[in-house]
Amino acid sequence: MNIAQLSAEHGIAGSVEFIEGDGGLTMIRISTPKANALISIHAGQVLSYQPAGQEDLLFLSARAYYQDGKAIKGGVPICWPWFGPDPEGRGRPGHGFVRNRVWNVINTQALTNDAVKVTLGLSDTSETMDIWPHAFRLTQEIVIGDSLNLTLITRNTGADLFSITQGFHTYFNIGDISQTSVLGLQNCPYIDKIDNSIEKKQAGEVTIAAEVDRIYRHVSNTLIIDDKALDRCIQILSQGNKTAVVWNPWEKISKEMADLEDADYRRFICVEATNAANDVIGIAPGEEFRLLADYRVM
Repeated sequence: MNIAQLSAEHGIAGSVEFIEGDGGLTMIRISTPKANALISIHAGQVLSYQPAGQEDLLFLSARAYYQDGKAIKGGVPICWPWFGPDPEGRGRPGHGFVRNRVWNVINTQALTNDAVKVTLGLSDTSETMDIWPHAFRLTQEIVIGDSLNLTLITRNTGADLFSITQGFHTYFNIGDISQTSVLGLQNCPYIDKIDNSIEKKQAGEVTIAAEVDRIYRHVSNTLIIDDKALDRCIQILSQGNKTAVVWNPWEKISKEMADLEDADYRRFICVEATNAANDVIGIAPGEEFRLLADYRVM
């Protein structure tokens, strides 16, 4: 559908508007008394969530790519049906194939509490079958209100069981990485991807002073980002996951990435609700699985 068709079918006066965004990509602009948001239909990706009177919760690179076949650096990219590199080593894209595809707009809805719900979806095609030979229906429910609430629903529409890993690869906007810590991972074992995937144990809060890429296991459903520079805490609630990822590329990789500015590593931290590593989800024919994440300023 073009923007005019989407607006006619799914626009909501005063709160849901379809616009042409950067790179000519179709985007959804949400305006509510509680928060404003921007969602890219390309990648099915929330790019901005700004609670009333607050800084944006999400980081979005000024150098992000906005074009077919490219992932957008920032916001909440969706990693699916695998998290990380191609698990079969066949050269398929890292983090799966849905973060660089156009999603379908299924529904928009004004809720009773001044919130707005947007539902996006993808289903298998001949092209996806060549990449990943399974029949599926993937739905993302996005609620913009007092919090940013995300639900990723995978339904197996085929005849055989399949397995997935996945994640919300969320980039949080922070004031200064040196004044930021993550609470709630104390004593959790983690796989240190920077150190030959050695398993270690977290002692105290997580602080960042170098490149960090960790998969935490046996995580609780509540994590907190303590952002002293912006004088706020961000609460992350999740369901359906036993793992969480903490990532920051630090200085060298930030400079090497064409879609990041040199100092961007100081301005974001990724804290991701995931099914990663051995947190593999099997889904039987006709069954579905839900991964939920909820972000709010405390």
